[in-house]
Amino acid sequence: MKLSLLDFVPRLPGYSAEEALEQAIRLAREAEALGYHRYWTSEHHGMEGLASAAPEVLLSAIGAATRRIRLGSGAVLLPHYSPLKVAESFRLLSALYPGRVDLGIGRAPGGEAHVTMALSGNFLERVGRYPQLAKDLADLLADNYRYDDHPVIARPIPRLPLELWMLGTNVKSAGYAAELGTGYVFGQFMSDSNGAEILRSYREAFRPSVHLAKPSTILAVGLICAETEAHAKTLAAKTTEGFRDRGGAPFQWFAGTALQAREYLQDLQNQCRNDEFLIVSPIPDYEERLHSYRLLAELGI
Repeated sequence: MKLSLLDFVPRLPGYSAEEALEQAIRLAREAEALGYHRYWTSEHHGMEGLASAAPEVLLSAIGAATRRIRLGSGAVLLPHYSPLKVAESFRLLSALYPGRVDLGIGRAPGGEAHVTMALSGNFLERVGRYPQLAKDLADLLADNYRYDDHPVIARPIPRLPLELWMLGTNVKSAGYAAELGTGYVFGQFMSDSNGAEILRSYREAFRPSVHLAKPSTILAVGLICAETEAHAKTLAAKTTEGFRDRGGAPFQWFAGTALQAREYLQDLQNQCRNDEFLIVSPIPDYEERLHSYRLLAELGI
């Protein structure tokens, strides 16, 4: 069972932004030592409790502090940006850290309305263009993009190509990923949709591309581990309360011991046939969060 992790880069009460970033680097180093496959970080804007506005900048620091773990975005919010700029930034990362870079893209706003408008103007108009923006990005990464019938190349061109992934929570995003021939990450922890059905729809509609020869799936799950089930549930309650106090989304967490977590993940994998798990564990305590990831890894999942 292949495990990776997604870090929101929380800035907890009493800690500075600098300390939050130090904790992100610490988590990535520990994850690499524990055998996690990927370290991904999210993109959010204007949120006091999160320090992750620019994944490509943080990933550059994470890459310098690690040696093997893959580095990725979960996700770059593409409607805000030029596909060329995104392709250039992540190709630069891929040249710095060959064979280690993942570009995950999504279409969420990543912040409240006024912050979103300050970032990129009319977000509703731009999100309506997401399918074309995603296609342009895929073409740029395949060196197959033209502007006014003139070829445009995203440079630098790394020796080893980066991996392109699409993140989503519904069948529409799965369809986009299948059509473009990218990997697909289903956000189980933030969706009430049936993950097994959505991943099946992606696999059935998948079109091979220069990015990916066959479908590849990751299930992103909220998971909180502790030595006892009671303590895990206490941590989950604190996590939910913290998100609610900050106006965050009502995410879904599984809370239990590492053994219970293994059974939970195995059941999910049997249902969804996913290739990998992306573990989200935003416990509002840096040491408890690290311990949760350690428990999972040390059980040999």
